[in-house]
Amino acid sequence: MSIRDIFRKNQKKKYATIPTERAKNDVPEGIMMKCPECRKNVFTKDLMKNLKVCPSCDHHMKMTAFERVEIFLDEGSFVSMDDHLETINPLNFPGYTEKVKSDAKKTGLNEAVLTGVGQLEGQQVVVAIMDSHFRMGSMGSVVGEKITRAVEKATELRVPFIIFTASGGARMQEGVLSLMQMAKTSVALRRHSDHGLLYISILTHPTTGGVSASFASVGDINIAEPKALIGFAGRRVIEQTVREKLPEDFQTAEFLLDHGQLDAVIHRKDMRETVALLVQMHERKEVSPW
Repeated sequence: MSIRDIFRKNQKKKYATIPTERAKNDVPEGIMMKCPECRKNVFTKDLMKNLKVCPSCDHHMKMTAFERVEIFLDEGSFVSMDDHLETINPLNFPGYTEKVKSDAKKTGLNEAVLTGVGQLEGQQVVVAIMDSHFRMGSMGSVVGEKITRAVEKATELRVPFIIFTASGGARMQEGVLSLMQMAKTSVALRRHSDHGLLYISILTHPTTGGVSASFASVGDINIAEPKALIGFAGRRVIEQTVREKLPEDFQTAEFLLDHGQLDAVIHRKDMRETVALLVQMHERKEVSPW
């Protein structure tokens, strides 16, 4: 072996090996997910077993409405309602109808909220679960109508109403019609309360804008998942308005809890058990005369 061959042997390769199509197919797509917080990879199967909570940093990832039903309500007990309602384009906003149809196909929902009747540890409840994968969970006319009908159903059945919020706020493509849903849903909840019925609001990441300023914040009991972003206006807008630097944890669930705007911050693995206990504690019992 010559001296030149020795140097060539020890020299680092300056080219990359391109995997074959067969090698690419050896690792199925979607087998791993990257945590958006700590950027670590985790097996999708393990992540789902952990309720989509990162095992490394405890970050609570976004869930679909159907995933939430699966981990929260009794198996096979959920019956959805108002799936026939469809969004129209009242302002003729360019491309709006196509985007709504695309999200409906992607998520399997007719709108950004799934509503229905189910059982929680054997106790009947009506639930509304917002899905941020559909137009960022924004609140349009159909979202407001579905939530209002769900509240009215809970009032009719004399059972608790539970909502999981996840929203970017009112839907700009519907203008003032989306803002009207704030009052509409709040009135329905007031009537529900007038009957002495329980309303539990569970705020998840993110809950902002018109949703946070209406039905999300008027629960008899307001709960949030850890580190959820909760607020009305954006951080930068507020800083420019008050001309002050805001705390790093501003608008997080923990910040709101410390300042009296939440009753508790509950880990996802404890949510079902905690809410079931709250429902049981507030169960309406028939009073027998002496």
